[in-house]
Amino acid sequence: METIDGLIRKRADDGAVGLRYEDRSWTHAEVVAAQAERAALLARRRSPGPFHVALLLDNVPEYLFWLGAASLAGAVAVGANPTHRGDELARDLAHTACQLLVTDAAHRKLVDGHDLGSALGPERILVIDSPTGDSPTGGATAYGQALAAVRGAALPDPVDTGVTEETLGLLLFTSGTSGAPKACRCTQGRLARIGTIVAQMFALTRDDVCYLAMPLFHSNALMAGWAPALAAGATMVLRDRFTASGFLPDVRRYGVTYFNYVGKPLSYILATPERPDDGENTLRQAFGNEAAEADVARFSLRFGCAVQDAYGSTEGGASVTRTPDTPRGALGRALPGTKILDPESGEECPRARFDEHGRLVNADEAIGEMVSESGGAGFEGYWRNDAADQARLRNGWYWTGDLAYRDEDDFFYFAGRDYDWLRVDGENFAAAPVEAILVRHPDIVVASVYAVPDPAVGDQVMAAVLLRTGARFDPVAFADFLAGQGDLGTKAVPAFVRVADDLPTTATSKVLKRVLRTERWRCHDPVWWRPQRDAGYRRLTRADTERLDAALGSR
Repeated sequence: METIDGLIRKRADDGAVGLRYEDRSWTHAEVVAAQAERAALLARRRSPGPFHVALLLDNVPEYLFWLGAASLAGAVAVGANPTHRGDELARDLAHTACQLLVTDAAHRKLVDGHDLGSALGPERILVIDSPTGDSPTGGATAYGQALAAVRGAALPDPVDTGVTEETLGLLLFTSGTSGAPKACRCTQGRLARIGTIVAQMFALTRDDVCYLAMPLFHSNALMAGWAPALAAGATMVLRDRFTASGFLPDVRRYGVTYFNYVGKPLSYILATPERPDDGENTLRQAFGNEAAEADVARFSLRFGCAVQDAYGSTEGGASVTRTPDTPRGALGRALPGTKILDPESGEECPRARFDEHGRLVNADEAIGEMVSESGGAGFEGYWRNDAADQARLRNGWYWTGDLAYRDEDDFFYFAGRDYDWLRVDGENFAAAPVEAILVRHPDIVVASVYAVPDPAVGDQVMAAVLLRTGARFDPVAFADFLAGQGDLGTKAVPAFVRVADDLPTTATSKVLKRVLRTERWRCHDPVWWRPQRDAGYRRLTRADTERLDAALGSR
């Protein structure tokens, strides 16, 4: 078995370019040397209690230096999410008992004045852009002085660190799109194994250039980006933050051959103006999850690369892989022992049936929770959250929390998270298939479908959409488009359409539906409303909003 510690040590004498960031570059050996120095600093600063170091930074070289340092020192890197704010972010750091925080002046402001827990006092915060003295915000250790004290430090002695495959290496917060994020445990052995498998899947070698633009606190960036590049000895290219407009210029500038993604990046890149020479680039393959099916095909065609989109989770309990014969709308086939179960009865759901238009006709009985009978072996649990562990593991099986259905040929279809279930006029259906239909519209880049309360009973369907640059929402054309989608059930047609300039998202571009559901139609964006099922869409007015709210108040 391999460890991340072991993968890093293999690069200690490698003179090839290992990291590029903006106009700077480091050899693999220089990267390892920087990681060794920070590992020595970690050892000096270690205090009693969990050996946890929080990283609150954009995708800058220091993030990779400290990731490696934690692995070499036998410490746990905690990926702090900078899209969290104030008490929420402070809660993350306190919950994971971090005893050191590495950040910069800009990000430190996010936690100033908040209780970070007893293990993380002001003197235990390292501010990387405060090289000559304490940070102006007060209490930060002078970073340049701290590094100078360990300059040239050798790699830690493995006997002293005691790193094994079972050593906890990461605490990765789940996205929190529906509720409070949970800190998922990931051992060094698991991450090294995933990285090695992905590198083999895509035949990555030291000649490859891997583009790391997804936020490094997220599992996708580490499991589909950093670890595979490390296992292959490939060059890593860091981008502070993903931007659609900067993607193709970066690919050409650095000679990128491999790109990992999660969420909607493909949609955003495809929304940039198309040029005849888009296919003239070095990109060979892209790998990720949660891309729209149509976007996978369009991205591959436009940029001349292979795109592999798969289903997976931070917890690692279940996976589904697309195969060449995967039908339209399906995720692919899962590992043996993966089933769709009724979460209440525990019984297996009947297979999905479709009509001549490809519309699911037995959603009520076919949609259930995706469960893996063997997934419990791969799930390493959450940090100090027994209730969440028990929700995921029941009878030794791993319950994903994701809705899905399976056809007679064993292809799995994603139906949304367990909170993505809508009930309209007594009929249950899931949000994800409706979203997949809406993004067929040529002007819609992103669509998010969610339930809002019906004044009478049950739910109504609301959709928030982002349009391509320069497009305008045409309510008549939109209604005609919906009428032409043979696989869209009449009850799944949105009653409300929010045409947004921006949507609340996580750092990995996952839409925060809990925010959208709370806002409903009370938002600054224009909302179009279909008061009756056979009516057209019209702008929702303030008077309409007041009547809707009053009706809900009497429900």
